[in-house]
Formats: sequence, C-alpha cells, structure tokens
Amino acid sequence: MSDLTPEDNRDQISFVSVDSAPKRFAGPVSQMRAPAMLATFCVIAIFLLWLINTPEVSQHFPNRDLVLSPYEGRHAVAVRIFILSFFISFAMFSSGSNLGRFLFALDMVFSYVLVCTFLDLANITIGARFDMAYSLHFSAIISGLLGFAIYSFKLLERGRMPVRIPLEHRPVSNKKAIIRLVATTIIAIIVSSYIGGLDLYIVKKLRELTLLGGIGPGVFLFLPTLFGQLYALAILDVALAKKANFRPPVSIIVPAHNESYIIKDTINAMDKAAAHYGGEVHILIMNNNSTDDTEQIACEALAACTSAQGRVINVPKPGKSNALNAGLEATETEFLVRVDADTLVGEDNLSRAMPYFSDPAVGVVGGVPIPPGGALFDRARLLEVIVKHGFYSVAMGAVNGVVGIPGMFVVYRTKHPIYLGGFVEGMNGEDTDISLRIGELGYHSVVDPKLRYVSEVPASYPHMREQRMRWFRSIYHISSRCRDLIYSRNATLRGKIILPYMLINSGRRAMLVPLILFGTMEYAFGFNPDSPIIWQSIVAVTTGAPAIVAVVSAFLNGLPRGVFALPEYLIFRVLRAYFTLESMLSILVSSNGEVLELAYENNIIPDKPLRVA
Repeated sequence: MSDLTPEDNRDQISFVSVDSAPKRFAGPVSQMRAPAMLATFCVIAIFLLWLINTPEVSQHFPNRDLVLSPYEGRHAVAVRIFILSFFISFAMFSSGSNLGRFLFALDMVFSYVLVCTFLDLANITIGARFDMAYSLHFSAIISGLLGFAIYSFKLLERGRMPVRIPLEHRPVSNKKAIIRLVATTIIAIIVSSYIGGLDLYIVKKLRELTLLGGIGPGVFLFLPTLFGQLYALAILDVALAKKANFRPPVSIIVPAHNESYIIKDTINAMDKAAAHYGGEVHILIMNNNSTDDTEQIACEALAACTSAQGRVINVPKPGKSNALNAGLEATETEFLVRVDADTLVGEDNLSRAMPYFSDPAVGVVGGVPIPPGGALFDRARLLEVIVKHGFYSVAMGAVNGVVGIPGMFVVYRTKHPIYLGGFVEGMNGEDTDISLRIGELGYHSVVDPKLRYVSEVPASYPHMREQRMRWFRSIYHISSRCRDLIYSRNATLRGKIILPYMLINSGRRAMLVPLILFGTMEYAFGFNPDSPIIWQSIVAVTTGAPAIVAVVSAFLNGLPRGVFALPEYLIFRVLRAYFTLESMLSILVSSNGEVLELAYENNIIPDKPLRVA
C-alpha cells in the first residue's frame, strides 16, 4: 500500500464541519471543561473517601465503601464512591440548563443507590437463608458494571437524541450463529475458568494486578478466548465464500468538503482499482460546499482517468449525509461503493469486494483501514484498527453480528440505501446506521481482513479531538434512532447484546481517566488499610487484556510491526478515553427524560420523542 501514500499534507485539513457537533444534539465543549470536571470529581471523591473513613462513619461501613451488606473478602477500590462521585461531577459539567443537569444527577444517583441497595439486601437474604454470600470483589464488579450501564442509559434517556424510527426486521435463520455462539462461549468459559483456577504464581499476581473489583485472569481471558474462536470461524467463512468472476458496473460516491490537498490522489487510486477490476466504474465526486480548489482539481483528475469515468456534482447544502444522498440519487448502477475523500483504495479492493455479492444473502462488504504512517497518531492508530476492524469486526461476522462497517470504504447493493430512505442527516454515525439496518433486513455483512485501504489519520491534537468526539457521540445517536432493536421483542444479537454492550462500554471508557485518578488517590492517601491498593493495579487498568489482544491481532493480520507501537497504543487508549469523556459532555441534556421503551410497549410511532418530566 506504500505506493498509494501521497505526500503528507495533513496540516492543510480543515477539520471543522457541520457534522462536528450537530446543533440539535450537541453543544460546544471548551478544552477546559473536562479538566474542570475532573478536578471537581477529585474533590468530591476525596471528601467521600475521607468521610467514610472517619470513626463515626466507618463503623457503619467497615468495607470503606457505601456497602450495606457484610461481604466477605476484599476489594481493590471503593467502587460505589467512585461511581457516585463521577455521576455528580459529570452532571455538573454536562451541556444543558441548571435544572436539566440537576435532574440528570438526581436520576443517576437515585437509580444507582436503588440497585446497589437491592444488591446488598439480596446478599443479606441469601446469607440468612442459605448461610452463604457472594464476595466483596464480586459485588464491586457488579457495582461497577451497573454504574456503567446506568450512566449510559440515563444519558441516552436525558440527552437530546435523534427520534426513534420504525425499524424493519426480517427474520432469518440464526441456527448456525446460535450454535457457534453457544459453543464458543462454553469453550471460553471452560478455558478461562481452568486457567483462572490454576495454582500458579503468575495467576496469583495477575489476579492482584487489576483495579476494578479485583478481576482475575480467568475473567479477562474470557473475551479474548471467545473472540479468538469467532475470528477463526470468520476467516474460514471468508476462505470458503464464493469467488465467482463477478464484475458488475459499480458507482463510487465520494463526499468531498475542502479536500484539495488529497482529492487527486484519491481519484488516481480509484482509477488504478478500476483497471485491476476490469468492470465498469463510475466515480461521483460530491463537492459538498467546498471553499477551496476541490472542484477544479477533481475535474482535472477525472479527465485524466484511463479506466474509470466520472464527474463532479456540486452539493451546496453542507453535511456529509446530504452529499451521500445526492450521490445515491445520481447512482444508476446496481452496486454502490462509498469512499471517503481522504481514503486511498487499494488496487485490489473492488476485485476483492465485489465477488461476495454473487451470494444474494450478502448486503454489505468492508475491510480494514490502514493509516498512511509518519504522523503523530499513525502508529497507535495502526494497532487500533487492527484490533477493532481486523479482529473484533471480523470475528462478529462469524455470528452475523456486525453492527457497522465504516464509511471510509464500504460496498452496498444500491437498492438497500434507497429502500431505507437514504443516509440519515443531522446526526453522527450515518455509516453505522445504514449498515445496521441493512443487517436487520436479513442481509449478511462481510468484513474481509485482507481488503485494506489507506485512510487518513488526524495529524494534530485538535483534529483528533474533533474526529473522536464526533465518532464517540454516534453510538448514542444510533442507539436512540434504532432503539427498536433494544426494546422490541425481536431477539436479535445486535439489539439485545451488541448495542447495549457498546453503550455500556462507552460509559466504561468515559470513566477510565477518572478511575485512574481515583485509584491513584486511594493509593497515595492509603484510605483503606485493610485493602491497600498497589501501584501495579493502577497501571494494569490500561494494559492487561488490551495489550494481549493487540499483540495477537497484529500477528493474525500479518502486521507484526504493529507490536512495536504497543506503548503508544496503550497511551492512546487513555487519550481516547479522555476524548470519550469530552464527547459525552457535549451531549445536550434536557430537563425532561425520554421514556425509551414506552413507544414500543404501546406500539406507537411518535412524530416526536415521548417525554416525561
């Protein structure tokens, strides 16, 4: 792919657009708001930790946390104090009116106290009736997961979000996917339990070196073992997929806003791919309100193409989805390729992607973006895409559980986006939204790890911040718009497992930096002498399983050089978590909460979100 890499002119990127913060759903966040929120979090946390360690209060809470039940064992940190401190400080600095922020905090705190009280009472009841109880570190794990879930879903309820749409679901046979998922889960449980139970020194040390709830190696080995099996099955599926000589005419739509620095290279790369493909290729450059020389350069580059033909279409209304929909309307071929203007497709991309569509069950095909290299974040980004797109997304294909394929390079049957009303406008995540909904129509999404293309990576901190805030907000926009998947009676893997997991994981990521600060404070001040936290556990919260998965993913994808970027990747994960926090702070919080499941229960499709005070 190195021959596709253009001269690095990323400093010329104009990275702010109408998509950076959709005005109906997001507000501006100054770079000082997150630090102020974190400082407030530290003050609240230190006060609560001091309070619970005073003689008068500690006699009621001997575990040095807001725990009512006499749990056995020890825990690494006071998880409940951490969660409540985060809830209060986050709500104080969220976007919205004073009343909205107050009600948001009240809702999160009350809900969390309620479920934790229920958890403690359940433990007391079990102990009294059966003379047994679950341990304190198990309670800490559950308390942490509940905190992530309450935060994510309350933000979804109280944030201003896209309106729910009726989501069409066409049932297909999931027997194969279910058998695979059950079998791999059982094997993962057996393997991780066996390893976790071994009386080995390294196992004992690994069990100690974690932060949230004393999670041991058996727990964090479960997911890598599960996804490793699914990955192997997905690779087998790709190897056995139809490889027919399928070369139908295709249209490539490219939304372009101020892309003069790269648009020529983008078009040249597509022309090379067209030559390798051998079929008819139409390039549609959707000039989206550009103020630079994008149109002129694109016209000259298209005129110089030898294998593809194309034209420039001006789209004056700003917004990527507006450009995509104009391109969709102009498409006259059966198949549609969406390519970002800063993406250089590989020479074999069309030749490799299109044969999958000889199978009528395939609806979406994508691959793995590779950074061009040479800039500040490129090495860390390489490991990130290998893990996310080259490992996890590929693995989910084994159980037909792919939620979204990034719009940098993705192929559709043109009829599907048209049938679904085009690409959604005015929110973040239009690429994931369309892929997800095509999947719910019963079509399979394929992620081919050998289908690789060069995709631009922000070279500056402000550009990376803008990109990630936009990306991380999208999971909430998609979950709100497609909430039928979560609340309907259709037991789909995407709706009942993957989307909720993505929401909860977003909450976990937003809390990562505060969690590191909290652990550091407990370590520095020694608040709990009975369960002293060690410095290795603070470091382990950013390493452990992520490092293992990153190394394995690099070798599985034939890119072992990615291992050398592991330190940068682990640091980048913390920066990414910080951007997640900033992104969540940008969500506009309303003084009214939305009843997410009410519309489904009453079988109502509202024109506006249903709200309750």
